[in-house]
Amino acid sequence: MLVEFNTLPETARVWIYQCSRSFSEDELVDIRSEVDVFLRNWTAHGNDLNAGYEIKYKRFIVIALDQNTQSATGCSIDASVHFIQALEKKYDVLLLDKMNVSYKQGEFVAYKSLLDFKAMAKQKAVSKNTIVFNNLVTNKGEYLEHWEVPASESWHARFL
Repeated sequence: MLVEFNTLPETARVWIYQCSRSFSEDELVDIRSEVDVFLRNWTAHGNDLNAGYEIKYKRFIVIALDQNTQSATGCSIDASVHFIQALEKKYDVLLLDKMNVSYKQGEFVAYKSLLDFKAMAKQKAVSKNTIVFNNLVTNKGEYLEHWEVPASESWHARFL
C-alpha cells in the first residue's frame, strides 16, 4: 500500500537507489507513476506492505517500508529488485551498482566509480568535508540524519 513517505516511522527500512545520471523532468513524471503503481501493489505473502518513497536531486529513488505492520520477505524484496532492474533497462541507467559514489560539488551531484573517487581523494580533489551520500543507511531515521554527510562521517572516510 502506497503511503506518504513523511508519514512513515523513523524505524522504516530504506533502500536507496542512486542513478548514474539525473533523470529528466519527463522521466521523473513517468518514474513517479511507475513507483506509485508498484508500491500500491507491493505485497509480502499476500499482505500489503506500507511503503512510500521520495526522489531526491532527480537522481536518488528512496523507498521506505514500515516493517511494524508487515515485514518484507525474500519474494517481496526480489520483486522490488526486479522493478528497479526494469527501470534501469527502460531508462538506460544504473541504479543497483553499489561500486559507485555520489557526492556534492557545490549544488551539483557528481557520480564517480569507487576507483575514481579513491584517486580523487589521493589528489585532494575531494576532502573530509566533501558532502557524500551514504547509501548504506538502513532506516528512515538514519537516512534523515546520516545520508548526506561530510565524507569524514561516512564509510568514504577510509579513502581520505
